[in-house]
Amino acid sequence: MTDHPAARHPVSPHIGPAPRKPSGEVTTGIALMIVFALIAPGIDIFAKLATQTVPPGEVALARFVVQLVLLLPVVIWRGAFRNQTMMSLASHALRGLLLGIATVCFISAVQKMPVADAISIFFVEPMILTILGGLLLGEQVGWRRYAACLVGFLGAMIVVRPSFDELGWVALLPIGTALAFAFYLLLTRHLAPREDPYAMQGYAGLFGGVFVGIALLMGSGTGSAIFDPVWPDLNGWLLMLGVGVMATISHLFLVFAFRKAPASVLAPLQYLEIVAATIFGYLVFGDFPDLLKWLGITIIIGSGLFIFWRERIVAARRD
Repeated sequence: MTDHPAARHPVSPHIGPAPRKPSGEVTTGIALMIVFALIAPGIDIFAKLATQTVPPGEVALARFVVQLVLLLPVVIWRGAFRNQTMMSLASHALRGLLLGIATVCFISAVQKMPVADAISIFFVEPMILTILGGLLLGEQVGWRRYAACLVGFLGAMIVVRPSFDELGWVALLPIGTALAFAFYLLLTRHLAPREDPYAMQGYAGLFGGVFVGIALLMGSGTGSAIFDPVWPDLNGWLLMLGVGVMATISHLFLVFAFRKAPASVLAPLQYLEIVAATIFGYLVFGDFPDLLKWLGITIIIGSGLFIFWRERIVAARRD
């Protein structure tokens, strides 16, 4: 699975059997995935710093623009934008809208919340995707995985509750991110077999930027904390540039990792993001989860790993 324009989100737990790869390549893929997981929270650190002076919607737009500019030469060189029908363009536009919603929600969350808390709560996304796959796609999801999803949601609520008492609805934004991104992944899985992955990347960035840009135009002068744009100072420009560059770099590690190793091996390694986010959050902002939050984080990670493990068992039976 190589289409990850958001550059830091968990992999779908719905993993089918993959061709066997040489052990050396798998080891390289694991190493690349670990590097990705360790540097990806840097995106959110830059975003949190940028939102001290720039609204989250503007930071999200900068992220899409930088990623699109860096990716566009590759897409043009490959001719990946050719032969698109109106139906496929509509699907790409919907993916861009979902990605735009997910990105704005998450950047709005980290503006107020510790980065590690937001990332930990977001990791209910594989559980949401598991449930949606069963309800909307008719996929076989046994009671064990449904139970793991429920336990994972309870873990997320343990992390959310103290933040909700302090911040209100902002603490629920990472769950909104997870929900939007789960639908985004469902649509991605529908398009991936017949679409060029670079075109999917480019269109997601293009339409995501268009929708966020429209929201900023509509929010101009309204006083909206999310969508009323401002003219950034030099520090704001540099931080927004950092968001886009860090997202692009981390995405490259992710893409090459999936070229070397199966998704079923790499997916659980993304939970290292929580560790990296905790370290970065403590070093930059002095944030560190308390014991209750660590309990919730542990439950989320355990539930997610169980879902991946069960999916591998089911995939092996189908093979």
